[in-house]
Amino acid sequence: MKNIYRIVFSLFFLNMSMISFAQEFDASIQFRPRYEYRNGYKELIPDNELPTSFISQRSRLNLNFKHEKLSANIKLQNVRVWGDVKTTTTSDKNGVMLFEAWGQYDFNSNWSARFGRQVISYDNQRILGEIDWAQQGQSHDALVVSYKKNKMKLDIGTALNADAENLYRDLYTTNYKNLQYAWFHTVVKDFQVSLLALNTGFQYEDAVTNELETDYLQTFGTFLKYKKSKFNTDLSFYTQTGKSSSNTVFAYNVDLNMKYNFTAKFSTSLGYEILSGKAQNDSSNKVKSFAPLFGTNHGFNGYMDYFYVGNHKNSVGLQDLYLKLNYTAKNWKFSLIPHVFMTAADAIEPLNVTQTMDSYLGTEIDFTTSYQLHKNVGLTAGYSHMFATKTMEVLKSGNRNNNNNWAWVMLSFNPQILSFSK
Repeated sequence: MKNIYRIVFSLFFLNMSMISFAQEFDASIQFRPRYEYRNGYKELIPDNELPTSFISQRSRLNLNFKHEKLSANIKLQNVRVWGDVKTTTTSDKNGVMLFEAWGQYDFNSNWSARFGRQVISYDNQRILGEIDWAQQGQSHDALVVSYKKNKMKLDIGTALNADAENLYRDLYTTNYKNLQYAWFHTVVKDFQVSLLALNTGFQYEDAVTNELETDYLQTFGTFLKYKKSKFNTDLSFYTQTGKSSSNTVFAYNVDLNMKYNFTAKFSTSLGYEILSGKAQNDSSNKVKSFAPLFGTNHGFNGYMDYFYVGNHKNSVGLQDLYLKLNYTAKNWKFSLIPHVFMTAADAIEPLNVTQTMDSYLGTEIDFTTSYQLHKNVGLTAGYSHMFATKTMEVLKSGNRNNNNNWAWVMLSFNPQILSFSK
């Protein structure tokens, strides 16, 4: 940990020495420990396994700088589980990493360019999001050029990834090899309209020729939002085309959410989402399962992360019918969300391949509550329970008859330690 402190304080005092040249500078820290009890999280717990519990923590230092047409941001973070160290108790094996490190130049009041490691997040974060729930979050090494005027904004971004400064071409599978996208957003009276076009290149080695190949996956879609008085609704529709491991892709995602505010304290939402999948008896080589790619998937399809959080890829897809009940009282917030899950394509009985299984996967109940202790200190907790069916058990393994649940408590400590403006 000594090396961590040296890096943090060196950067801090470096920025302090530059403060006389800055119009705006601020620094803040975040400590976010989270306790979790996992007893069937992400998958049904097997009979021969016991539940586990641990505390993970994110520690961040945030530095923001702005001077005339220039702005910059650095976020350093350490993510670890309490007690997770090397063979000695004095060295943290996780170390410090850059979550964000970008610079931005404003050409004029309309055009700007941002380069470096940055969060790319749009709309409801279904395709591109920060994934703030994950302690490590999600950011991209990219160049993003932005145009904005009145109520209209256009972002055009690109990225190119490699493992190191190599002399020759090598295989890169850590993430996407390259990425290009355009996002357009505008407001027309009570409507918000967004359009997204995303092209993502994934590299692989051809099993026959041993040549390095890159397949390109295209994601196109729109996010629409309408809000008036106590009612608001949003609708998103995305399609995917292109190639995946040389196989043709055609998949889709539709999500409709309707919200009504009965009072200033109480609101309810009703929604339905479908992510296309591929039937287990479909012998074609086409990819029909939709991939949310870089979205904040924890915020969708249940907090127990049974779907699309490092899992459920190239599967039978998903239908999610959900209800959200929200209540706010002073510093308290409460939320209750039941989900009814179904497959989007046929699942087949493993002992009889001619028989289709029930599409109903199960029901998950998510309850969360939060309390704001201070403007910079918040406490959040949650409990989730999965009531699974035989179909879920076949897809996810484990035992549906076990008590499958998950609980957590998280403290967010976010003080600002310095702010300067002239």
